[in-house]
Amino acid sequence: MEYANNILETIGNTPLVKINRLTAGLPCLVLAKYETFNPGNSTKDRMALKMIEDAEASGLLKPGGTIIEGTSGNTGMGLALAAIVKGYRMICVINDKQSREKIDILKAVGSEVHVCPTDVAPEDPRSYYSTARRLAEELPNAWYVNQYDNPSNAQAHFESTGPEIWKQTDGKVTHFVVGVGTGGTISGVGRYLKSQNPNVKVWGVDTYGSVFKKYHETGIFDKQEIYPYITEGIGEDILPENVDFDIIDGFTKVTDKDAAVYTRRLAREEGMFLGNSAGAAIKGVLQLQDKFKPDDVVVVLFHDHGSRYVGKIYNDRWMEQQGFLEADQQAEKIKTTNK
Repeated sequence: MEYANNILETIGNTPLVKINRLTAGLPCLVLAKYETFNPGNSTKDRMALKMIEDAEASGLLKPGGTIIEGTSGNTGMGLALAAIVKGYRMICVINDKQSREKIDILKAVGSEVHVCPTDVAPEDPRSYYSTARRLAEELPNAWYVNQYDNPSNAQAHFESTGPEIWKQTDGKVTHFVVGVGTGGTISGVGRYLKSQNPNVKVWGVDTYGSVFKKYHETGIFDKQEIYPYITEGIGEDILPENVDFDIIDGFTKVTDKDAAVYTRRLAREEGMFLGNSAGAAIKGVLQLQDKFKPDDVVVVLFHDHGSRYVGKIYNDRWMEQQGFLEADQQAEKIKTTNK
């Protein structure tokens, strides 16, 4: 008989899927690393389990302890699944721009959820960074995960995601494209791929309102770059230690509108029901197309599942309120005309 001993054993070994319609004009093969096949429906399951196992081994996380993390939702989900299996209490601190679905899903898997304001500085005591740290200090036998600076985050992708992509492409991958938030995915995967072939190019997808692109290009942390944005799961107003800028060859920025429209296009035109950052990622691939040659194999990683965004990206009223619906309807007309 073939079966997993628990749900955590099903993490990883996600498929590569060819993108067809949205990349039809590109000269290269574009493959999606489809991370929604993880049990928590996101790539964050990988690093969540790794961070917990490493904390257990080092004695930071003790039996019966409480796991506390600031999360945009997906890391919290991965941590919550591991907490259930391993017998820990889970507290997630989330900011108020995240979808209602993410909050409800975290509660559904037994997490306590604290919601904090988005539009405050990271050092503000009301921010989700500060709140998570405070709770970890106040509660007995608590461990603050700190995915942004926890080296186990990037190491998880160096040990699993990177080797999977290398094996699945038979070592033919030439470009890796992914949205950047904590930096664990791009740094871990990028480091592994470049260890196998230093010529592999690693591209980060950033969003307007985030500091990554300018910092990478100039070395300047420009606070004028920081302002509220809608796209979930990518971009930051801090520089996480997990972002290895030396691994990254370049960034491209995608607007909130394009991220939303292309998320919906992935669902309609590729049958890929994905989260907000996937739209940003595939638009980022299209913006980088002048970097690609006919024999290239481009792998783009899609982080999470569309079920977390039904009330936002996939809701016409929400799209209309943001001023995005008209652009999406225009994209639908073009698709219909080209059939």
